[in-house]
Amino acid sequence: MTSLEKIRPIGWRSKIGVIVPASNTVNEAEFHKAAPDGVSFHFTRSPLHSDPAKDNFERMLNDLTKAMHDLAACNVDYATYACTAASMACPSDRLLKTMTDAGNVPANSTAQAITAALDALGATKIVMASPYTPETNEHEAHYLSDHGVEVLATAGLSLDTSLEEIQKISRVPPADVFTHACSVDHRDAEALLICCTDFNTFDSIEPLEAKLKKPVISSNSATLWHSLRDAGISDPIQGLGRLLQYH
Repeated sequence: MTSLEKIRPIGWRSKIGVIVPASNTVNEAEFHKAAPDGVSFHFTRSPLHSDPAKDNFERMLNDLTKAMHDLAACNVDYATYACTAASMACPSDRLLKTMTDAGNVPANSTAQAITAALDALGATKIVMASPYTPETNEHEAHYLSDHGVEVLATAGLSLDTSLEEIQKISRVPPADVFTHACSVDHRDAEALLICCTDFNTFDSIEPLEAKLKKPVISSNSATLWHSLRDAGISDPIQGLGRLLQYH
């Protein structure tokens, strides 16, 4: 039995706050499973906005401010906004300034994490699988194009059309995520991206890399990686692909 004097408090290396959409049930579970020793994740929720640009992102940013106040009460060391579509919609400078001003801690978002991850992997031509509609996939492909990444093909499941449909995203089994992701592969793609922080991806990443012979990242694996590295945690993590093992 370990002596009590040798046991460190939870989150002794870093406490990382995470904001997820209200309906998200996957991100929290995946992050907790992958947490390195001494790192703890602390979650709060923010409403979904179907058209956040409608009021120039005012409601979305007000809700994020409230969520950051929750995380500030936890005294986190770092914060991330783990929502792919919304973080790709709102201008990054406004989004991150809102978070850092409200929480007084460094912050990132899934959008920022994805582009940083692809840069670390040297991937400028990718394919993208998601649970989204073609319209949402097109929006995200446009965002990536603006950041120097060409999306050669996309595949979606059209599950982001209503709250009832959105709630089905987390219920898609990893085996179906694997099959869905394989369907979009392209011989010229240098990496595969699986979008959506509410999609079960952690069990699929290494099998996909073994089959497709290329790096595979997901919204959650990229957000986890970027948040850890920004928070000063450089531990390699096994079982989640090349990004978290080698970068």
